[in-house]
Parts: sequence; structure tokens; C-alpha cells
Amino acid sequence: MRDHGSDLGADAPTIVLLHGLMGRGRTWRRQIPWLRRHGRVFTVDAAFHTGADAGFDIDDVAADEIATERFVADVAETLVWIDRGPAVLVGHSMGGLHAWCTAAEYPELVSALVIEDMAPDFRGRTTADWTPWFASWPQRFDSRSAADDMFGPIAGRYFYEAFDDGRLHGDVEIFAAIAQEWGGRDFWSQWRQVQVPTLLLEAEHGVTPPGQMTMMAEMNSCAAHLMIPVAGHLAHDDRPGMYRGAVEAFLSSMFD
Repeated sequence: MRDHGSDLGADAPTIVLLHGLMGRGRTWRRQIPWLRRHGRVFTVDAAFHTGADAGFDIDDVAADEIATERFVADVAETLVWIDRGPAVLVGHSMGGLHAWCTAAEYPELVSALVIEDMAPDFRGRTTADWTPWFASWPQRFDSRSAADDMFGPIAGRYFYEAFDDGRLHGDVEIFAAIAQEWGGRDFWSQWRQVQVPTLLLEAEHGVTPPGQMTMMAEMNSCAAHLMIPVAGHLAHDDRPGMYRGAVEAFLSSMFD
């Protein structure tokens, strides 16, 4: 975990940023400066996303160690350790899922949510298509431009920032296993338990099944839904101005 401070002083609201699958706390670096104007900002690396030399191997990892409940317990432990009262959780993709499940399981620890491009139900989908794609990756990307050539400029920058000296910061098989869980269960019940103000940001060209984020807003009076047009899954980097405007308006409505 890293404490990035605040421009507001000691009594600033707490904002914790939760990254997506294959992301990392430092991939939020472009959002941290303006978020500091609204609260004290913290970033965390989720388990198994902590570095290229961490040495994790899928054969040594039990199923419950990569279940959503484990990551939610980690978020709750982080919030208790910070010890600054209920926090705003800002989550992208996997981090969004962990954010609303934390609000459901530990409502006393969460004051509001920003959920970016994540939905409750991916059942029937698998990670089988990932395998040949991952197999095409080099062992190490020699430069940011090499990552851009493979992933495009938005995702290339994102991945390269997460990497350690061009090397993947975790185990591909573990990342795939984390996502595989989402293909076998849904998280609607956890979403129904959320009782805090929530901003749902959907990328027009993201990964969520059509209509699900709209349904999330319709079934929860605490939630507002916004489609970010012409944005891919990394909407916060793909359409940074629109993302920032929406999040700042949401935070200002709560705290200003």
C-alpha cells in the first residue's frame, strides 16, 4: 500500500484506488494528482500483483487464495489498517468487483464507490482464448515502445507501467485463474447489498456484457450510471477528461 497524501489536510476523506486484473497500484499515477484535491489517496497492489520477482506459481496456490472473498478480505484489512473511517473505493474492472463486494460485506468501512467497466455476471465465459495471446508475449519488453507495438498506446503504457523492468509483475496462469472464477458464478447478490452512493462508469467498447451496468443502476437507488463513449476498457486512460469530470462531480456532490 502507498499513501499519496492529500491537498486538503488531515481531515480529508479517504480514497482507495483498486486496480484491475494485470494492473497495479502505480497504474493510477495519472489520476492521483487530481484525486488528491478531493481526499487522501491510497493505492494498493492486490495479492499476486506485487512484482516480477514475487515467485508465485499456480501449482502452489489454493483455490481459496485467488477467490474474490480473499481479495475482499484484503481490502477490508487495508481499510482497517489505514484507520481513517469509511473510505471511497475507486475500482477498475477486477478492482470494481472487489470494491462493491467489500461494501456489501463490510458496509461500515465504505462511504462510496466508483465502479469502472465491471459487471456482476460473466458466467459461461472462459479464459481459454487468453492462452495463445499470452504465449505470444516476449519474456521481457525492452521498452515502452515495444509494449505499445503489441498492445497499442493506451494499454501499452498501462502494462509497461505495471511491469518490472519490462517483465510481467505476476504469474499469467494465476491471473487467468482469478478471471476464470468470474465465468462460474455471479455477484448480483453482493451488488444488491450495496447501500452507499455509487457511480457506475461503463466503457462503450469495454468488457461488460451489454445492459448489465444499466441493470445495476436500475436495481439500486444509490447508483448512477454513465456510459463513456468511444472508450475501451481502460476508460480512465482512454477518455481521461470525461472520466475525471464524472468522478470529480460525484466526489464534489458528496464532500464539497
